[in-house]
Amino acid sequence: DRARPAGALMHLLEPSVLQEALAGLPQWRYDPVRPALVRRFMFADFAQAFAFMTELAILSEKQDHHPEWFNVHRLVKVTLTSHDAGGVSERDTTWARAADAVFARHCTPFPLAQAGA
Repeated sequence: DRARPAGALMHLLEPSVLQEALAGLPQWRYDPVRPALVRRFMFADFAQAFAFMTELAILSEKQDHHPEWFNVHRLVKVTLTSHDAGGVSERDTTWARAADAVFARHCTPFPLAQAGA
């Protein structure tokens, strides 16, 4: 993430707030080691995966908040953490909700179980 003006730093979500947010993000899990939110998205093909990443790349620039992600063929793995906060912030949960909406709106889901994940 780019440098922000003083006072614009993000703050970690309190554990109870994080748990509440995760209840609304059932496909995401919290990785306490990183600490971060993580999710795997599986698509019907590479074109869908790339379209998903493209739309979210534009959103990421607008929000000035960028995921760590990995793509191979139809799989996209996403890790969200706010480095300046040292963990998960509201920016991460906002981005996760946006990713879920993009996935639901534009992509034909491909079950992870069928992909051997």
